[in-house]
Amino acid sequence: MRDLNYQLKQLCHRNRDGSYATRADRERLLSLCANDLVVWGFQHMGADSLKPKHVAALLDKWKQDGISTGTLKNRMSALRWWTEKIGKDNIIARTNEAYGIAERVFVTNLSKAKVLDADMLARVTDPYTRMSLQLQAAFGLRREESIQIRPGWADCRSFLRLQDSWIKGGKYREVPITTARQRTVLDSAKTLAGNGNLIPTEMRYRDQLNRFRAQCDKAGIHGVHGIRHEYAHRRYAELTGWLCPANGGFTSKRLDAANKTINEAVRLQLSAEMGHFREQVTSIYLGR
Repeated sequence: MRDLNYQLKQLCHRNRDGSYATRADRERLLSLCANDLVVWGFQHMGADSLKPKHVAALLDKWKQDGISTGTLKNRMSALRWWTEKIGKDNIIARTNEAYGIAERVFVTNLSKAKVLDADMLARVTDPYTRMSLQLQAAFGLRREESIQIRPGWADCRSFLRLQDSWIKGGKYREVPITTARQRTVLDSAKTLAGNGNLIPTEMRYRDQLNRFRAQCDKAGIHGVHGIRHEYAHRRYAELTGWLCPANGGFTSKRLDAANKTINEAVRLQLSAEMGHFREQVTSIYLGR
């Protein structure tokens, strides 16, 4: 392992800001930064060696690689964390606009949904990862929720209850069980997990999270959040009777007064079911 990679790894382990998933993502991004700096010709760097020229070089490479605005912002956030921890936060601009990084566009009315099909699942060899993916598709769960969930406890027959400790933001929520498919997936999850969660007894959460990522990468399943988008599209259609704008349906402006009322009520309901509790967030999934 190169000195820079090792020192950044140690920096992450000494500073445990955020959830495990956040820390793991940050460590992965900083390792990527270290590798890209070597590709750009910077050798023998340490964690304290970062300078504005290195930030500029990384940005040049990422823009040449065609990295999306959202991904650029995530990488800049990791760089700012790095500079803060070494006491050099003045070497990087406070705003992304200073580097010509545009504001992220959340509402595009373009679908980001990803259908989890049988071929995808067949490439996943770990039964726990496969089950987590099926729960994400059936109930719109986040990745962390689908790993930590205790299916036996969560099953309340007509709805799935999600404990606050499993959830981003720590807000307990309930997801209705309305289809035979959901019931089949949940019963299979209960059989696999028994009285526990979807983490093998010999493993910790972080181990299963890493296995989940590796399994998805190996199976070619990228951007699993798209599975949650697909759930939102499907659930919106179930509740309204028509497709959402991101899935080819009418925009909100084209709905008549009665259907606008239904649209607003369904968006509020879906926001609660997905754990956001803010109607405006549904635009990211459904369009507007």
